[in-house]
Amino acid sequence: MEIPKQFDPKECEERIYAQWEREGRFKANPDSGKPPYVIVIPPPNVTGALHTGHAMFVTLQDILVRWKRMQGFDALWLPGTDHAGIATQMVVSKEIEKKGMNRLELGREAFVEKVWEWRREKGDTILLQLRRLGASCDWSRTRFTLDADLSRAVRKAFVDLYAEGLIYRGEYMVNWCPKCGTALSDLEVEHADTRGKLWYIRYPASDGGEGVVVATTRPETMLGDTGVAVHPEDPRYAGLVGRSVVLPLVGRRIPVVADAMVDRAFGTGAVKITPSHDPNDFEAGRRHGLARVAVIGLDGRMTREAGEAFAGLDRYAARKAVLARLEAEGLVVKVDVHAHAVGHCQRCDTVVEPAVSTQWFLKIEPLAGPARKAVEDGEIRIIPDHWKKVYLNWMSEIHDWCISRQLWWGHRIPAFSCGSCGKSAGVDDPERRLVSMEDLQACPYCGGAVRQDPDVLDTWFSSQLWPFSTLGWPDRTRDLERYYPTTVMETGYDILFFWVARMIMAGLKFTGRAPFRDVFLHGLVRDARGRKMSKTLGNVIDPLELIDAYGADAVRFTLAILCVPGTDVALDPKRMEGYRAFANKLWNAGRYVLMQTGDAVPAEPAGADLSLWDRWILEELDRTAAQVDASLSEFRFYEAADALYHFVWHRYCDWYVEVSKVGLSPSAPPARREATRYVLFQVLDGVLRLLHPFMPFLTEALWEKMPGRTSPLVSADYLRPSGRVSSEGEAVEALRDLVTQIRTLRTEQGLPPGQALALHAVPLDASAARWLDGSARGEVAALARLGAVHVSDVPPEGDGWLPGVALRYRFYLERPAAQKDTAGEAERLRAELKKAAAERDKFAAKLGNPAFVEKAPPEVVAKNRAILEDYERKVRETEALLANLED
Repeated sequence: MEIPKQFDPKECEERIYAQWEREGRFKANPDSGKPPYVIVIPPPNVTGALHTGHAMFVTLQDILVRWKRMQGFDALWLPGTDHAGIATQMVVSKEIEKKGMNRLELGREAFVEKVWEWRREKGDTILLQLRRLGASCDWSRTRFTLDADLSRAVRKAFVDLYAEGLIYRGEYMVNWCPKCGTALSDLEVEHADTRGKLWYIRYPASDGGEGVVVATTRPETMLGDTGVAVHPEDPRYAGLVGRSVVLPLVGRRIPVVADAMVDRAFGTGAVKITPSHDPNDFEAGRRHGLARVAVIGLDGRMTREAGEAFAGLDRYAARKAVLARLEAEGLVVKVDVHAHAVGHCQRCDTVVEPAVSTQWFLKIEPLAGPARKAVEDGEIRIIPDHWKKVYLNWMSEIHDWCISRQLWWGHRIPAFSCGSCGKSAGVDDPERRLVSMEDLQACPYCGGAVRQDPDVLDTWFSSQLWPFSTLGWPDRTRDLERYYPTTVMETGYDILFFWVARMIMAGLKFTGRAPFRDVFLHGLVRDARGRKMSKTLGNVIDPLELIDAYGADAVRFTLAILCVPGTDVALDPKRMEGYRAFANKLWNAGRYVLMQTGDAVPAEPAGADLSLWDRWILEELDRTAAQVDASLSEFRFYEAADALYHFVWHRYCDWYVEVSKVGLSPSAPPARREATRYVLFQVLDGVLRLLHPFMPFLTEALWEKMPGRTSPLVSADYLRPSGRVSSEGEAVEALRDLVTQIRTLRTEQGLPPGQALALHAVPLDASAARWLDGSARGEVAALARLGAVHVSDVPPEGDGWLPGVALRYRFYLERPAAQKDTAGEAERLRAELKKAAAERDKFAAKLGNPAFVEKAPPEVVAKNRAILEDYERKVRETEALLANLED
């Protein structure tokens, strides 16, 4: 078969993926009899386009799913999208505004239909883009959070929680986004450090005294003050507690109260209380029975309560106006520069406004307790381990969840109120009759007309049900019985609380079982300088452009090898150049192997026909398979990728493929040639199986060109460690070092690489002498471009030799007649001595560390001792050579 000289991702990616999908290679099969392995995809927003965060989780999850599928599991990777309430409503609102309309003019029903039209037209874009990365999802099970059966699951969850009294309606302080026009949960608010100001304002005493000076970062809210608080143990204000001061610009008398919430070290130790515009003040107001005066509306503008001079102003314009009036009246005492955290809407970056609003809430503590216990008891494992502590701390301090959103797109809250008798869910519905699985047509109390609550549920309310609602819950479906609980939840650490914690609480509550066994949290993908990607910085990296430039395999391998647990990923596209070269390296090695083997699978030779190098590379393949398997089992993607990279490039391609040219030469015995072909083919076969989860397109493209392949690689068995035992590693390591040192000596002396110079080798022990017997001598000669190779117990006579030292050999390379540079040779040997001494000291320090010796496996300790002995020997031999040269 003709094989191109270069790997062309564009030629194979779309073709191979279409074949996989057409043949149903990604479909789970509940009748297979295989053990299930299940991952549900973190559903990307239906509005979304592929970004680097998606590329990371798709790569890691696909590696796991392909690995387990090849290991014989019934692997289900369940895909889908999230309706993304706020984001989608914003996108469609902008679309209709371009046509000169707005959603209020359209009305709720017409607007929601417009959103559905948009979703049908563009909602699958992100899923198509996931295919570009090679995502092997079971697309036949694709779900959408507003599918009819998933909506029924959401309603069931709400109704059941409400019936238990865990969902309630109340007036509380919430995070309000004036731009999005909805309440936000605490997790939807991002706090950014802001360099602002702290204004000190005098509030005169109502009896004509000096009163008190308060410090505030938001002077516009003072118009809604209904009290001033001081610490009960602050002697500065003991005489003021119980008295009143006059609110500047308004003239309202407000009391001075004592409250332990006050930080005596902040500002003046006296703080204003604005119950309608600060969460701490809201609670303080309730403790002291203070009135609530809302001076900033939900649109971010001042209300009539702010006074005629300020009503209608934007909150920031009002700040300037208030300060101007205060300055004019001489009430601004001083101004300090002050850095503080300001909350922004995660979706639109608008500064969030604390506001008192009537919302629906979910009591969290009854759900959080079992979720904490599941992690504490090890039922759920969080990786990396430090996130376990973060999770437990957060779950111990969690607040009730505001689950209502003032939107039209989403799961509408199934609560009703009666216009006739006034009954209303969440307020006076003790029998829980005004929340229903079915839309109420009439009031169950009086038969009057009912009205459904206009709000929708927070998007995360439906997403928390994702691991089981997508499998058929609340019905006891076959898929639910087969594939729940799922196996792994892999996602970014930034949604640990948004999503992972809530899935754990919901899974335990509604199914009685944890939704997954392992939670692996990868780092965030940042730019090469470690900065968060943003359009403002202009550092956003488009994964589709990377795929076009480097191929999906190089993109995937880069992300995998950079995924070190506990760290963010600094993504430099230049790294992908190296892994594109890696893909080409393997492609060329595969091309060479297939040219040697032809159209037939090489037969397995007798063990005696295998050379030292044959046994070594098979042993290294086995060891690599074991290492990759162990690393993936612990989600150490970077270790697995690194092990594969070094085996393929530095052992198989750089060494064994070169050695194989000796075994395939016409002068080699036929049995030797057949054994070499067999090993070349077997190792290539194993490499493709091991590497497929990481680089699926390249490996499949090579696999389909191999003889004897009746089914695609995606459905083949993974390479399992055979337990092959060999002791050739030490021998090959010594021979490789000998070749490397000879090559280095040639380069340093400026000798032509093709000049066949004689070598005189002096083994430093009996084993080293044995290793240069037989075919190994010819292989060393070929690798180092040598002529005759002599092995002796003593150095050669005369000065026609360039001396050198390897780990297990002293060697002498034939010196060309015209070349003699004793000073240069001494300098070179001193450099070699320095490097060898540094390696000796490194291993000596490691073995001198009791923690390493006690905790490392015995075989690892033994290997390190052997390496130390080699470097000690090399130091001694180099010192001896140097002494002879300098005499």
